[in-house]
Amino acid sequence: MRITADLTRCVGAGQCVLTEPAVFDQREDDGTVIVLDETPGDEKTVDRVREAVHLCPSRALDLVES
Repeated sequence: MRITADLTRCVGAGQCVLTEPAVFDQREDDGTVIVLDETPGDEKTVDRVREAVHLCPSRALDLVES
């Protein structure tokens, strides 16, 4: 699994960061998402990433299954 982020869609709501701060961060200047770990390995983190994708109000995040 790999995380992708569409920066043109991101509105900087920060739900991803609140859900899994080990994987997501935000840019200081405009709040858009930064993916810190595109391929998290452990299942607990993957579950939280799935939740972050679900919570994203702009649908800027996606999971690509390998």
